Amino acid sequence: MSIFREIPPTAGFPLYLKDFLSSFRAGGSLEEDFRNYIGLDYARVTYSGTAAFYFILEAAKDLSPKRTVVIPAYVCPLIPLAIKRAGLKIEVCDISPDRFDYDYRQLENICLKDNDILAIVAVHLAGLPLNFEAIKKITAGRGIFIIEDCAQSLGAEYKGMQTGALADFSFFSLCRGKGLTIYEGGVAATNKKEYSVILDNKINLLVKPGGLSEVLKMWELFGYWIFYRPQLAWFVLRIPEFFWQLEGNKLRAVAEYFNEDFPTHKVSKFRMRLGHVTFRRLEQEIIKQREKAAFYLGRLKEVSGVLAIEELPGTSATYPYLTLVFDEPGKREAALKILQYCGLGVSQVYAYAIIDYDYLKAIIPHKDCPNGRSLAAREITLSTSAFLRENEMDSLIAKIKEL
Repeated sequence: MSIFREIPPTAGFPLYLKDFLSSFRAGGSLEEDFRNYIGLDYARVTYSGTAAFYFILEAAKDLSPKRTVVIPAYVCPLIPLAIKRAGLKIEVCDISPDRFDYDYRQLENICLKDNDILAIVAVHLAGLPLNFEAIKKITAGRGIFIIEDCAQSLGAEYKGMQTGALADFSFFSLCRGKGLTIYEGGVAATNKKEYSVILDNKINLLVKPGGLSEVLKMWELFGYWIFYRPQLAWFVLRIPEFFWQLEGNKLRAVAEYFNEDFPTHKVSKFRMRLGHVTFRRLEQEIIKQREKAAFYLGRLKEVSGVLAIEELPGTSATYPYLTLVFDEPGKREAALKILQYCGLGVSQVYAYAIIDYDYLKAIIPHKDCPNGRSLAAREITLSTSAFLRENEMDSLIAKIKEL
């Protein structure tokens, strides 16, 4: 481990001084960028992806009397917290073996048996578009909304269409490390004109003035510009992790402890202009991420005992990281022990299946999700950061082969 070179675990866009300078005089609109690029009727910048999801749920409540939202067994803990804050119930569906997609047979059974399903959250985790047609077929004629979670999939495509334009509603994250970033931010969107007025009114009702929060975000953006580089990333990535490990708090160490009191503040025009300035680099950055993922995939094919989660036929993933699944939990633990602190960006997606977070058990009904638990115990992620060199990737592959 070296404190002088630490690769970030995900392919967040680096910011440059010229980006900040250009933002003071930039024309155009980040919301317009999203509408035009993805093909949306409506897009609204929000304080976070979680806030965007919460606003969408509040809008959906006005459109239907149903009150249950289906989520996959392997998902960000902020998803059930947003559902709880919206006053809705949670139904968990297991995922497919060795993939992030739903177990579609189980999902169909849930929708057949429960007439209270308001929405299904379609999560394009790791920039991998899931099998959207399977969800669409299950929901057809049942009055169930589909909400796309595109927090990690901006720029991904499903059968020639951008993720975010496939469902009734969608939301994106502009958080640090998520690709395009304004340090903390999100986008709430819909491709249906009849829903856009309701969603916009709901956001106007629930959003709060930014005030001091925006001042803090400006300073954090400045810190991101300084520290989001291999020479300094160790200090902001590892020091908080080591502190919480010493405190014995694993979830805070991996930054997965949240609460439902997330902010819904207004985003400043400057941060939105910064997003607009950097949006033009989106496709080029995705090309680089896909090239790194292809490099890994080509060399991992000859390695037994490990499977990479790849894009489905007819889709194009963004690969903000590449997920590897070992055939045994013991091998994953050995891999983490060797690779996690080697400075090459090796990490995990989430610590647990969503049913196994202790602080969420009061809001998530007990359910056995063997595939979600199995994946959580066997996966690691390989960074596709722009900072990663080819010789470092070769070194990483060699270490995996040794396992």
